Amino acid sequence: MKVILNVDAITAPLTGIGRYALELARGLAIHPAITDLRLYSAYQWVEKPEDALRSNRTIALLRRRIPFRTHALELYARGRSALFNFHTRRLDGFLLHTPNYVLMPFDGPAISTVHDLSWLSYPETHPIERVRFLERHLPRTLERATHVLTDSQFVADELVDQLHVPRDKVRVVPLGVDPSFRPYAADDLTPILSRYGLQAGGYTLVVATLEPRKNLMCLARAFAALPTELRQRFPLVIVGGRGWLGKDLGRMLTALEASGGARRLGYVAETDLPMVYAGARAFAFPSLYEGFGLPVLEAMACGVPALTSNASSLPEVAGNAALLVDPLDETAISDGLRKLLDDADWRSSAIAAGLARASEFTWQRCVQNTVSVYQEAFAQT
Repeated sequence: MKVILNVDAITAPLTGIGRYALELARGLAIHPAITDLRLYSAYQWVEKPEDALRSNRTIALLRRRIPFRTHALELYARGRSALFNFHTRRLDGFLLHTPNYVLMPFDGPAISTVHDLSWLSYPETHPIERVRFLERHLPRTLERATHVLTDSQFVADELVDQLHVPRDKVRVVPLGVDPSFRPYAADDLTPILSRYGLQAGGYTLVVATLEPRKNLMCLARAFAALPTELRQRFPLVIVGGRGWLGKDLGRMLTALEASGGARRLGYVAETDLPMVYAGARAFAFPSLYEGFGLPVLEAMACGVPALTSNASSLPEVAGNAALLVDPLDETAISDGLRKLLDDADWRSSAIAAGLARASEFTWQRCVQNTVSVYQEAFAQT
């Protein structure tokens, strides 16, 4: 099979979609069924997935700084589509896969991965230009796509129920967890954790972009309601890049930091992140909405008890291995945090269940299931 993979999403710092695109590119490059893999990044071909990180850096910088973002995004999309048409005009027999929602114009079979519909369900948690762009372009993608991939059955059902995508066009392909996310001995953790002023077993972790949908304000208030002794023994450590609409959250975290109850690490290097996970006493991720919730699996794979939401795809991903709470109930979150930190019997069973659950999700399986969908698409042409 001959495949064009759009790797625009592979840009630093890597978020969930960028990680998915990177792992997919790496896996497809060595898959025996793929005879010719071409990677298209922003406006040009790239040789390796890692090259996309350099190629996309300039585009990402311009997107953040340019005024009139809605118009700029439309102009960028049109220009990129025109260049893609030019660059693919002589290619024949290829399938196009975009891992990030919107397809570029293409005459052959085409696959789109739609990770979630949060822009539709929670538009207030997204920049307005992103919402307008998806409102304008995603319906056409869903109509044109040979198949639509989703990370969870929850999102698959949303696509059918809310956007009326034919169910026989949708395929669920869960994401995976890298083998580097695993338990580590305390001595192995020390050199990495010391860089961040952390001690193994001495903090409560959350990994999330600082944006409204991640529900960090509610988490911070719930954490502040814990007994002082617990807050000081296991301060809340926040890992993740800066998002938007963060002023209120910033003030809340500043107050927690002043009392010794919180730390903001910002973006943590990809090579360090598994050990930062593994060193945590507990992991909290009470997001309002997720299409998959990869951080929950990564924490469980590291042997860390996890709390997450009983909403969206998160129960589907966590199974019975995490503590599920109402993300809007601060008391429930606070009580759950106390259980995570202080209930020895529950912690022991949760660690074992989490390791077993996370082991079911691998990138190799994700790649293989994706290739199977490619084969279906080629069979239909």
